[in-house]
Amino acid sequence: MKLGGEKKQKGRPGTEFYVFIALVLVSFFTLFFSSRSVLTDFKSVGLTAFSGLRNGIYQVSSVVSRTFLAIEELATLRREYAELTNQVARYEQLERSSAEIRQENNRLRDQLGFSQALSYRHIPAEIIGRDPENFFSAFIINKGTVAGVQVNMPVIAYQNGTQGLAGKIVYAGAFESLMMPLYDANCFVSSRLSESRYEGIVGGQGAPEIPLLMRFIRKRARDEINPGEVVVSSGMGGIYPAGIAIGRVSKINYQENELSMEVELEPSLDYSRLEYVFVIAGESSGGETGTGG
Repeated sequence: MKLGGEKKQKGRPGTEFYVFIALVLVSFFTLFFSSRSVLTDFKSVGLTAFSGLRNGIYQVSSVVSRTFLAIEELATLRREYAELTNQVARYEQLERSSAEIRQENNRLRDQLGFSQALSYRHIPAEIIGRDPENFFSAFIINKGTVAGVQVNMPVIAYQNGTQGLAGKIVYAGAFESLMMPLYDANCFVSSRLSESRYEGIVGGQGAPEIPLLMRFIRKRARDEINPGEVVVSSGMGGIYPAGIAIGRVSKINYQENELSMEVELEPSLDYSRLEYVFVIAGESSGGETGTGG
């Protein structure tokens, strides 16, 4: 029994062996850590790790900073773009306004030249609307009795270099008046063919797109009237002055069983573009051309 136990103890390392191993390890690590090169390596590893960490932090902060700067720049660019867009819109509006003003000045210059050349006492006026109760056959002008406008005064206009008869005053207020145009069915003008010199009565048919009619022309005028011939006011009746253009012959209507004939006229004025008119107040005297009122 005793001998077997002794053999068993001899096969296992003793305490001295473990102590020896421990001392060897302690000596090894002591020498390793006390070595200058090892310390340098550890410093290098530490610096490398710190540098990497620092670079990482810098990169992250740089990205964040650039992102915020980009957002701020984008907001600034958007504001500047909006301001430039508004400026461009204002400049375009100014350009359009300037073009419109130039066109208006040209139109007014033409009207002024015509006004100065007129041999009648006249009252310049602007069309400012239409009679709401009779939309297609009445124009409202911005002059009334205060400016000298009276009922039955004839109204002429200057358009595209042509002087034309526009109508007559049917109502005169203090500051505004109502003008009946030639195409009104109740408007009649004593007229004359400018070349053949035959007379007749011109009347409207109720709408500006429908031709005017010159009625009661003698039948023998058939062979003397030509399309395109100008019809003017004759001065008969005491309302409209003589020689004012009314329209041009566009069609000749002839019936054998009728006592007279009639012709259709294209109006001298385009009423859809009519802006300014002149109310004729009477014949001028002493070279006066009229008043503005």
